[in-house]
Amino acid sequence: MLIGSGGREHALCWALSKSSEVSEIICIPGNAGTACESKAINISFPPKVSAAPDGIDFFADIARKHKIDFALIGPEAPLCAGLADELWKHGIPVVGPKKNAARLEGSKDFAKTFMKKYGIACADSVTVTNPVDARMFIEQRGAPLVVKADGLAGGKGVVIAKTKREAIETVERFMKKGIFGEAGKKIILEEYLRGSEISILAAVSIIPGKGSAAKAAIIPFVPARDHKRLKDGAKGPNTGGMGAIAPVPNIGTETMQAFSHTILEPTLKGLIEENMEYKGFIFFGIMLTDSGPKLLEYNVRLGDPETQAVLPLLDCDFAHLCTAILDKDNEGTLKDFKMRYKEGSVCAPVAVSGGYPEAYKTGYEIEISKTDNLVQNISEILQKPHNVQENQKNGNIKLFISGAETPNDNKENIHARICEKKLLTTGGRVLCVSAFVSAAEAKETGQTDTLDAAREKAYRGLKRIRFKDMFYRKDIGLPGAADSETL
Repeated sequence: MLIGSGGREHALCWALSKSSEVSEIICIPGNAGTACESKAINISFPPKVSAAPDGIDFFADIARKHKIDFALIGPEAPLCAGLADELWKHGIPVVGPKKNAARLEGSKDFAKTFMKKYGIACADSVTVTNPVDARMFIEQRGAPLVVKADGLAGGKGVVIAKTKREAIETVERFMKKGIFGEAGKKIILEEYLRGSEISILAAVSIIPGKGSAAKAAIIPFVPARDHKRLKDGAKGPNTGGMGAIAPVPNIGTETMQAFSHTILEPTLKGLIEENMEYKGFIFFGIMLTDSGPKLLEYNVRLGDPETQAVLPLLDCDFAHLCTAILDKDNEGTLKDFKMRYKEGSVCAPVAVSGGYPEAYKTGYEIEISKTDNLVQNISEILQKPHNVQENQKNGNIKLFISGAETPNDNKENIHARICEKKLLTTGGRVLCVSAFVSAAEAKETGQTDTLDAAREKAYRGLKRIRFKDMFYRKDIGLPGAADSETL
């Protein structure tokens, strides 16, 4: 049972469907992309039911009906609300942390307190609960600095303020105007770090109790790089993510050892000592500074769009990774799991609705040109829902749906409507074209750099996709495209 409806969930569904151990994936509610994956079935929420603990009877009924082996929760909001806790109470194993551990994302103040307590390398910060104290700190500290809403804000609760005036105005919008509701009533004022940002996703398996520390593990994936700012050259407002690459070039052994020593290992120690039950994934947002890696934030799930860049690199069974996290039925522990990767690179640019991350319009039909074989292949998800296996020749490119759906809520004939290309935009981030190029493929085409080849392939595909007011960055994966500005 896969809970969520974004591009990350489409990528998770795709990865699970490739496992020979998986017979069926129940996506709740899923999207047009998951509906077309082999083995997947979308089930919509009934009226007045959502992915929250009070909808537990709905989830439990589906779990019983479909004989669910485990649930995987994609987004942060259900985790922070405690949905995993309720599913476990009903005997449903969950890949996703319980509410106590999910506070690492649900409250930035809680996360910063945790970081400081366990000596985790991070940006200096203060937490304030009223705008007067915030203004006094800004006047004393000066700018630039980073203003963060304490609670969940859909990836939009972080503002890099270049001036004191901008910082004070941001505080006013968060705390007085309440643009994020309760999530912005408490804020974190944080030092601005100069450097290059990377994302390190990791699998986590921690079970509280005597002797459990010996089995506890956090196993990182290869580093990825999201591009948070809206416009080319890392300009414009922060977004939920405009595209990602994996792995990240020039991340050497020394950097990864520093990350492990100053961030990963003390995080594992802290989770154990705080007696947190954590079976799922964690996201480390890292700034590579002149003084070493610094932790910007935790997410208690896989990142979006990093997942769309990392999962195509995996050369192991993703479903087996999930059961290792759960230590389910003595099938093996996460500590024993061997993470393997294909040799190559992925570039995954995201197309968004015009106006995003502010106000935007939806309901526009997505059109895909069929002028070359490559684009026919990525559009296969829209025309041939029962035949979505990767083509051997041009198959290392995948269209992941984020914010798009069929024209009406009737799910009975979803495959037929998708075959007719009746797909409309429904969100800010609409879709992602994820292209993988192996070392062998790059060599065959006369290219020496797999990332350059992956960029070329991804953008060649993305240029054939159109919808009204469509916008995307043109520099995903280029050197310096995700570096923070000198302010």
